[in-house]
Amino acid sequence: MDYRLVILGAGESGVGAAILAKTKGIEVFVSDGGIIQEKYRKELLEFRIDFEEGGHGEERILNATELMKSPGIPEKNELVKKIRQAGIRVISEIELAYRHKGESKLIGITGSNGKSTTTALTWHICNAAGLEAAMVGNIGISFARQVALDPKPLYVAEISSFQLDDIETFRPDVAVLLNITEDHLDRYEYRFENYIRSKFNIIKNQTANDYFIYCADDKIITDYLKTIPLNSNPLPFTMNYELPKGAYIRDGKMTVNTGKEPLTMSIYDFAVKGKHNQYNTMAAGLAASVIGIRKEKIRDAVMNFESLEHRMEPVATVRGVEFINDSKATNVNSTWYALESMTKPVILILGGIDKGNDYSLIKDLVKEKVKAIVCLGVDNRKIHEAFGNEVQVMVNTGSAKEAVHAAFHLANKGDVVLLSPACASFDLFNNYEDRGRQFKEAVREL
Repeated sequence: MDYRLVILGAGESGVGAAILAKTKGIEVFVSDGGIIQEKYRKELLEFRIDFEEGGHGEERILNATELMKSPGIPEKNELVKKIRQAGIRVISEIELAYRHKGESKLIGITGSNGKSTTTALTWHICNAAGLEAAMVGNIGISFARQVALDPKPLYVAEISSFQLDDIETFRPDVAVLLNITEDHLDRYEYRFENYIRSKFNIIKNQTANDYFIYCADDKIITDYLKTIPLNSNPLPFTMNYELPKGAYIRDGKMTVNTGKEPLTMSIYDFAVKGKHNQYNTMAAGLAASVIGIRKEKIRDAVMNFESLEHRMEPVATVRGVEFINDSKATNVNSTWYALESMTKPVILILGGIDKGNDYSLIKDLVKEKVKAIVCLGVDNRKIHEAFGNEVQVMVNTGSAKEAVHAAFHLANKGDVVLLSPACASFDLFNNYEDRGRQFKEAVREL
């Protein structure tokens, strides 16, 4: 039987998947409703992959045996509805990559917050221990592209709920679930349980040979675990009690125990600070330990890890005012973590596209730590309503430069200007990276 793969969307995951299909001799066609970025168009031509842009030719799409859609395309899209009605199987890019990864091992990391840091830290530990590993998924290059062009014996993948929505056989040897908070509900019919189920897909196909690392302090995770069968080996991590197996922090000391010799180290030696990063470090330590990395190697790597760009990234100190770029905070929970780790008075830059945000989550922290709020967005009404009574000063700005100048003007020596927007960036910027870079540029020009 002829097998025809159609790919919707020609971004990183779509083009990565197309290259993988092509190298495996699969008949593949790529369709993008918009205009394809130059670098991706070049690759499609170079690999002689058939594609269309600026619209979708339905006849050809509906003739697919299987269809891969980019994670950004929602189910409520009219074309996706037609594809579903036609009974065409829909898969995600990580499913395609998984099918072709061969004997390689896979660590899959998901959660509402902390995925990128945990993925980067886990990869850093593996790399420092001399393992040949690739960091793929939402961070760096797509899983499929890596499998196609530069396969490795180990993949450390950051995985979003959207990517987990359409899996069939995808099965990480080590699955990590950091936390679950209300995010992206617009994609899940505003039903939190749909989003929870989607996150738990990461362990759907796991077996008794696999491991499931999860946060035991997250009630949503522990409650849901009571309702489903767990086939893999559980390794919880917590800050509230000691565990015979898993990881915990007690009296400033982290213990990681997966049945081999336990690792203990002081949390004051962690390169990344803040309570949330203690959770991320326990998760990464467990993942590294489970795949057989020695405790000395884990300890050294945790001590010399450098944090990611746009995630609590120190930019500069200008006349005693410290500037921090946390542009990656695209939801309220991320901003909660950022504020929670602040020890100096804060001028907070907030705003952008609101994904159904509940600002009451950070109200107490704003009251306690924030002197002034600088809004950076097209529509800032909701922020004014939420914090109008909590802070003395609120100003509206329409660009990164304007926001930086306003914040600097409001700050005194010893204050911190924190860009931690709690929102998506698409109203004024291309993406959160663009927002973070423009912020850093503006700070350097002060």
